[in-house]
Amino acid sequence: MVQKYQSPIRVYKHPFELVMEAYERRFPTCHLIPMFVDSEVLEETESEDGSIHQVQRRCKLDVDAPRLLKRIAGVDYVYFSQENTLNKRERTLHIESHNETFSNRVIIHELCSYSAHPENEDWTCFEQSASLDIKSFFGFESTVEKIAMKQYASSIKKGKEIIEFYLNQLDEEGISQVPRWTPSSSSSVTTKPVCATPTLLQLELPVTPAVSIPVSTDANDREIANASNNDATQSDATSSDATSQPDDQMENQTGTPDDKLDADYIKRYLGDLTPLQESCLIRLRQWLQESHKGKTLTLTPSSPSSPPFQIPKDEHILRFLRARDFNMEKAREILCQSLTWRKQHQVDYLLETWTSPQVLNDYYTGGWHHHDKEGRPLYILRLGQMDTKGLVRALGEESLLRHVLSINEEGLRRCEENTKVFGRPISCWTCLVDLEGLNMRHLWRPGVKALLRIIEVVEANYPETLGRLLILRAPRVFPVLWTLVSPFIDENTRKKFLIYAGNDYQGPGGLLDYIDKEVIPDFLGGECMCEVPEGGLVPKSLYRTAEELENEDISLWTETIYQSASVFKGAPHEVVLEIIDAASVITWDFDVCKGDVVFHLYHSKRAPQPPRKDPLVGQHSSITTPGGNNVQLIDKSWTLGLDYSMVESPLTCKEGESVQGSHVTRWPGFYILQWRFHTMPGSASTNLPRVDDVLASLQVSSHKCKVMYYTEVIGSEDFRGSMTSLESSHSGFSQLSHATSNHSQSSSMISR
Repeated sequence: MVQKYQSPIRVYKHPFELVMEAYERRFPTCHLIPMFVDSEVLEETESEDGSIHQVQRRCKLDVDAPRLLKRIAGVDYVYFSQENTLNKRERTLHIESHNETFSNRVIIHELCSYSAHPENEDWTCFEQSASLDIKSFFGFESTVEKIAMKQYASSIKKGKEIIEFYLNQLDEEGISQVPRWTPSSSSSVTTKPVCATPTLLQLELPVTPAVSIPVSTDANDREIANASNNDATQSDATSSDATSQPDDQMENQTGTPDDKLDADYIKRYLGDLTPLQESCLIRLRQWLQESHKGKTLTLTPSSPSSPPFQIPKDEHILRFLRARDFNMEKAREILCQSLTWRKQHQVDYLLETWTSPQVLNDYYTGGWHHHDKEGRPLYILRLGQMDTKGLVRALGEESLLRHVLSINEEGLRRCEENTKVFGRPISCWTCLVDLEGLNMRHLWRPGVKALLRIIEVVEANYPETLGRLLILRAPRVFPVLWTLVSPFIDENTRKKFLIYAGNDYQGPGGLLDYIDKEVIPDFLGGECMCEVPEGGLVPKSLYRTAEELENEDISLWTETIYQSASVFKGAPHEVVLEIIDAASVITWDFDVCKGDVVFHLYHSKRAPQPPRKDPLVGQHSSITTPGGNNVQLIDKSWTLGLDYSMVESPLTCKEGESVQGSHVTRWPGFYILQWRFHTMPGSASTNLPRVDDVLASLQVSSHKCKVMYYTEVIGSEDFRGSMTSLESSHSGFSQLSHATSNHSQSSSMISR
């Protein structure tokens, strides 16, 4: 397998001629390169006008490899052939190298070049690429590859230090300028032999042959590039190479070339990366550019009407690489999937096109709040005060997802701004989650399910954007929520979670270690006013109707949550669940949209038969109505207490009530959830009339109720013992919870 390496552009803020003078001082020997043992000039030529000077050289290297490997290979030294071409007119030096030793087993090829900076003629650029192809090496292919990677990475850094060393030496000698070559004076110029740098290409982990890697050409990236070099210019203000230019003129010339990634830019805006990590970033970006040749490329969306393909910014590419430990193939796969997703749903235009509904502005208890001690944007979420069920019922899942995506997009924008403000790379944000007020109503299963889907979308498309998650005032019910959510969170992300129960966050190792005292919100004991909404219950008048939920645009989701059903006088609606493993957990949530109902939970050892055909209506005995379905499963011949038994006490639910509940099963078998029309006390009958007994009553609207429900069975192992926390939490259980006497049968219902 061919390994490749591509370096970013290294900028020396010195003229090309001065850099060449420093470069030549490294030869014939250099104490800073102990591995470079010797060199021999094989051929040297020069053009008639003296503008082009070519040198072919054979270099002898003592590669840092295990003695055993050298003995097996039968060599002590490795030889490389190098060809240098210095063009004084164009102010370029091109270096090409390849190995002679073991050339039939290992092929190493390196290209290096020095050139005048395209935007500042008093600066010099250096770039390098290499490739390593190990065909066979006595069974030590993996070892040789690791040695190559290690030595190449160290040599990259060393190469810059060597040039800087000799530049400083020249400065100490009072040499700050070297005359440029001119045709009139070329005949008098004494040409020195030029030798290629043994950057340890000679066993380095490579890259594609020097290829220009496009960087953004939009105004924002130009600003970043300019700012990058401006910062570097300020830090080198005392240098003697380019200080003769006015500051404002310097600023206009310090931008990195539009088609290159600069090493200083990477360090300033992306962070300290190893040479191999830099290579992965450059190569992945190059692949994106080359694989979309001929397509419109942009980094800043302009109009969603005809979206072009957008090459992501370097920070975004780097997040995907970090998420896959710089495995370029894996990072490329998930990045391409994310780019397709962004284009499909026009996420690049979300901040320009998305307007939060008023109910979100009033009841979504989250917002941005200053920054943490590291300069990361700080997002505060008062989850304990949020009515998750009300928001889902009022908005639907897609609106909530789009709101969360807009938060992530805003977070990326704030990271870019803070990077400029603080003068260091800031690629992620901190999230503070306050759980005061968290109780059983937050464990509403449809809401949790929607949360899991949101987490899945965010994890797939915004990797490595969360720097730290501070969870404060976690109550005893928190383990239940954590058990449900944590399996869906990436392991690297979970390591960033810090969880504090009660007021532990106020002590050592608490909030003050991460957030300045001046910006701690007032509701956490600080003095800073926080504009995050306080939340509260979403009015039911804002809830969407059953029909609206059923017709909801689910372009970002694969399924709906609720089902609707009609309940008639004498004709209950029933749902059957088969339980294989005892101690499974049945959960339910339903809203009584119209009328009053009584909810029952039954158990039977035998399965209810499918609804039979009724001769009067010519179909199965499930009644389809415009407002929902009615399904009856308990056979008319069944006897309560003999064929089936009641496992939960009946619960009367009034119109407008929302009910949540769970039941830990004691036995396998079939569990039947039943919603029955509520009649006055004393008028209820144990024997259930069938369809032919109630056809007449269907014409009477006052005898019709409507419910929307969701039910799910959770394996007991998914709770992993968290039912203890569930039972001990003080969340106002309804009457059903008091019927529980042991862990083998536990149920809870909450209505509000």
